[in-house]
Amino acid sequence: MMTEMTLGKKIKEARVKAGYTQEQFAQMLGVSRQAVTKWEADRGIPDVENLKTIGKLLGISVDYLLDDGTELDLSVTREAVDLAGYEGSKFDKKVKVLLERFPNAECHTLWSEKKLSGAEKVLDGAIGLLTDLPFGSVNLAKAADDRNEQFFLVEDDRDQYLVQISDEFIETKKLATHIEKSKKKGTSYGQFEIGDRAFRDSGIIKR
Repeated sequence: MMTEMTLGKKIKEARVKAGYTQEQFAQMLGVSRQAVTKWEADRGIPDVENLKTIGKLLGISVDYLLDDGTELDLSVTREAVDLAGYEGSKFDKKVKVLLERFPNAECHTLWSEKKLSGAEKVLDGAIGLLTDLPFGSVNLAKAADDRNEQFFLVEDDRDQYLVQISDEFIETKKLATHIEKSKKKGTSYGQFEIGDRAFRDSGIIKR
């Protein structure tokens, strides 16, 4: 009896055949090794742009990858941005990019960090106790990784979007689950989590 070839199995088979480790393949795609691991284990699906790049890197077609009936999340889009065309600080430039993309929407600035795994929490706490750092090296590393990224929550005509703007791109994800505003804080969304990230509403953007 033949084993069904899922999207994840096809990606793994083609990657191994091409001679790439997960780490090498992740670097070529510009994603984390954990993302590749999730895709190959069928615990996540690459977005449209990543899927196209995977096909090119591994010499396989998108049609081949998806012929098991896997549906792509077309709600995620990523486009290149050129911040040099805007004035102000880096944050101001990213806000201008956002407001150009969503001219009539309610936009909130978000503070964000990656959630620590159980092992990372133990390591982070141990290092914090043994050093003078206000928090451990794991958090420092994650903060450094996130330094050039700014997140926003956008509400536009009943639809909500999580928008990530880096120095090179803007990524927009339409949210399937509506984030409710905090009853205690009125117009603020308070604290919430999406995927492997924790967020806190830092305030509405005034136009």
